[in-house]
Amino acid sequence: MDMKLELISIPVSDADRAKAFYVDRFGFVAEHDHTVSDDVRFIQLTPPGSACSIAFGRGITDAEPGSVAGLQLTVADADAAHAELAARGVKVSDVEEFPWGRFVFLADPDGNRWSLQQLPARD
Repeated sequence: MDMKLELISIPVSDADRAKAFYVDRFGFVAEHDHTVSDDVRFIQLTPPGSACSIAFGRGITDAEPGSVAGLQLTVADADAAHAELAARGVKVSDVEEFPWGRFVFLADPDGNRWSLQQLPARD
């Protein structure tokens, strides 16, 4: 049985601020922004090149804004990702080296935590 991760709900306190951060600074692609009712607004964004999207808005999750940690994206070049995000005004960590890859860490305006991993070269 094939299973593909399609969507991850991200708890945010201000959907418009989060959308601006993810699209304008982080570089995600805006797929949907629909107000379904007074209780539901569904915003779906996708990282460039990813088959998995994130969603937030109103009525999407009961989780506390900023409570998500451990979200990880892979990139070809951690230094280039660091430079691009810093130029867009994202507060990013220095590139950190581990045996399992090179990483850049950041958080969205609510504190949901992300890492960007450059995978190590395969022997």
